[in-house]
Amino acid sequence: MIVGRVVEGARAGAEQVVGSARAVVALTRSGVVRPVRPDRLLGMVTGLLRYGLTITAGYAAGAARHPHRTAIVDDDGALTFAALSAWTDAIARGLADGGLGPRARLGVLCRNHRGAIAAQVAAGKIGADAVLLNTGLSAGQLREVAGELDLHTVIADEDFRPALEGLPGHCRVVTDAELADLDGPGPLPRRPAAGHTIVLTSGTTGTPKGARRPPLHSISPAAAILSTIPLRAAEPVLIAAPLLHTWGLAALQLAVLHGAPIVLSRKYTPAEFLRIAQDHRVEAVFAVPVMLQRVLELPADELARVWSWHHPRIVAVSGSALPADLATTFMDRFGEILYNLYGSTEVSWVSIAGPADLRAAPGTAGRAPVGTRLVILGDDDRPVPRGEEGRVFVRNDMPFEGYTREGVDVQRSDGMLGTGDVGRLDENGLLHLTGRADDMIVSGGENVHPGPVEDLIAARPEVREAAVTGVDDEQYGQRLAAYVVLEPGAQVDADEVRGWVRAELSRFAVPRDVEFLDELPRNTTGKIVHRELPAPGERRHPTGLGKA
Repeated sequence: MIVGRVVEGARAGAEQVVGSARAVVALTRSGVVRPVRPDRLLGMVTGLLRYGLTITAGYAAGAARHPHRTAIVDDDGALTFAALSAWTDAIARGLADGGLGPRARLGVLCRNHRGAIAAQVAAGKIGADAVLLNTGLSAGQLREVAGELDLHTVIADEDFRPALEGLPGHCRVVTDAELADLDGPGPLPRRPAAGHTIVLTSGTTGTPKGARRPPLHSISPAAAILSTIPLRAAEPVLIAAPLLHTWGLAALQLAVLHGAPIVLSRKYTPAEFLRIAQDHRVEAVFAVPVMLQRVLELPADELARVWSWHHPRIVAVSGSALPADLATTFMDRFGEILYNLYGSTEVSWVSIAGPADLRAAPGTAGRAPVGTRLVILGDDDRPVPRGEEGRVFVRNDMPFEGYTREGVDVQRSDGMLGTGDVGRLDENGLLHLTGRADDMIVSGGENVHPGPVEDLIAARPEVREAAVTGVDDEQYGQRLAAYVVLEPGAQVDADEVRGWVRAELSRFAVPRDVEFLDELPRNTTGKIVHRELPAPGERRHPTGLGKA
C-alpha cells in the first residue's frame, strides 16, 4: 500500500511538472509571459506569495504590472486595476469589521457587474470562502442553501433583498449599492488563510449542492483551455455567461490571467450583446448557447448590420448543450469563431470543440484537450470500444474536494470523476453526448434515452426548441413526454411530432405525450429545468393542434 501511494504521488508530481511546463509555453504564446520591469515584477510576486493562485492574486499582480489598464467595464463605467485594488481593500476591511474571517463563508448573489468580482477578490484578502449563489434560485432555495452552508454574510444586488428576508438571523446582507461606501479599520492580514470557492450545482432537479474548489496548485489548467481556445493577453473579453456559474468563473479566471479588460452587463438582450461586443472591440466572448440562439432570432435586417466594423475572434460557449443546427447556423452567419466547451461544476472541463470540429461533426462536445484523460466506461467500469455508448469519466488538473453536503459524492473510478452523462467517442476521438445517465428510462423493458429524441425534434424547422423527459406509465413503467415550442406562425400537431420520431427511431422512443408551450423553463445558464415542466395535459401552446 505504501509503495502504491509513493508511485501515485510520483506520477501526480510528474504530471504537475509537465502540466506547468505546458502552461508556461501556452502563456508565452498568448503573450502573458513576457519581460516585466523589476519593480513591477516584485509586486506581482508579492501578490502571488500573499494570495496563492487565486483571482485575488491575479488582480494584485495586475495592479502591480499594469495599474492604469482598465480591469472592468460595466454599466457604471470603467475601473482600472489600481482602482479595483484599492476598492477591494476597503470592502475586505468592511467585511472583516462585520465579523467575516478566515474560512467563514461569504455568499455572492450578483448579476454580471463589478460587484460580483470585487466580492470574490475581497473574500480572498481576508481568507474567507466565496459561495457563488445562482441568481435564479427561489427564496426557499436561498434559505436552504444559506442554512446548509452556514453563510455569515451575503453580498447581493438590491433587488434580491426581498428573496433574502428568510435567511437565518445571524446572516448579514450587504447590497451592491452599499459596497461603494463599505470600509473598516485596517490592516488586512499579510498572509490570509487560503479561502475556497464554492460553486453551486445547477439545481435543475432539486436544491443545488455546493462543490468545493480549493486554490489551484499550479497554472497547468490554463494549458488545457489555451490548447484549443486561442486567447491573447490584454485583449478585451466580454463575459455574458453568469459570473457565478462554473463557466463564468472559468472565463473570469482566464481573463484575469491574461490581464484582460473584462466587459460586463447586468442584463442580457441579443441586441445589446452584439452592440457591446462591437463598441468595446471585444476579441473574445464567453456566453451560453441560448444567448446565441436568441441572437439568430433577431430580425433579418438587424442581423445584416451586426458586427459591421468589428467582430470577436472567439465566441466560446458552455453551460448547456450546443444544438448542432445552432452551431452550423451561427458559423454560417459569423464565421469560424465558435468554440464549445463541455464540462460540469464538479469536473470543470471535459472536452472542447473548435470550429473545425463543429463543422466536421455539428453537435459534438469536442475532444479532450491537453493534459486531460477522457474515457467512456461500461457498467463494469471498463472502457468500452470506440463508437459504443457508456458513462463519461474524466481526469484533469482542476481540483475538486467534494460536495459540502454530507453523504453525497460524485461518481469516481480509477482517479477519474464521472460527469453523470452518457456518450460515445467516434473514430476521430470526438465526444458525442446522448443524455444524462439518470435520464434514461425503461419503457416496456427497453432502455430509451431522451437525448436523441430531443435533438431530432429540435432540429425541425417548425420547432424553436424542445425538451423530452420521462414520466411514469402504468402499463410500461415509464414513457417519454415531449415539450415543444414552435416557431412563430408554425402549425404542428402532436401526431406530426410523433411521426417525425417514428420515422427515425424505435417505437419506444416515440413520445406518448406531446405538449406545446410558449417557452421552456430555463436556469441562468440556459439549462432546461425539467422539474418545472408541467405534467402532461396541464398546458398547451395555443398554436398546438389536436389532442396531445
